[in-house]
Amino acid sequence: HTMADRFSRPFFYDLDIVASNDINENVLHSLNKQGHGITMFGIGTNLVTCQSQPALGCVYKLVEIDGEPRIKLSNDIEKVLIPGKKVAYRLFGEAGWPLLDLLVDSKEVDQPRVGVRTLCLHPFMEQKRVAVVPKRVVKLHHLVFDGKNGVVPGQDSTLSETRQFVNDQVNHTRPDLLRHVNSGEYKVSVSEDTFRFLHQLWHTETPVRELR
Repeated sequence: HTMADRFSRPFFYDLDIVASNDINENVLHSLNKQGHGITMFGIGTNLVTCQSQPALGCVYKLVEIDGEPRIKLSNDIEKVLIPGKKVAYRLFGEAGWPLLDLLVDSKEVDQPRVGVRTLCLHPFMEQKRVAVVPKRVVKLHHLVFDGKNGVVPGQDSTLSETRQFVNDQVNHTRPDLLRHVNSGEYKVSVSEDTFRFLHQLWHTETPVRELR
């Protein structure tokens, strides 16, 4: 704007300022902190892959076969699978922020509802639990691919719709979760019935070693 006024070039007001070359997360935080007029960033390797964690670390795992819940067993507690087809909900509190996400078996009768007290448990530690009376409940699961029937029609979003959705999610995220350093922890819990079924199947499927 300063250059537009100095050289009497009003079209400068409509120009984009593009920054590229070695842009990463730390550079973005630094620029935002000091203030800048950049309107566009070149998305390179460091932003696409996330320099601090280049591998996404996601794995598809089987939770059900022909309607029969299955579980993966592991000595690593974080790799033990929560069996069965589930529905994911986001529970919001009175302040408008999401409190936690809740996984509920799709066949459970008592799905979370607004104003109804819901017990939410840590998947593997029963003593870690909390009762939530949600002010708002959002269902996160939307079917986009249905086995032999293929892609579910009507689920495609435009680029603008996707961008708006992401912005809305960021704007409704607790500030402590967005901190660059020492960010807060967002909890994902399971319902009481899902917790009981998980541990029952875990107990049933775990082989018993025999000592002689």
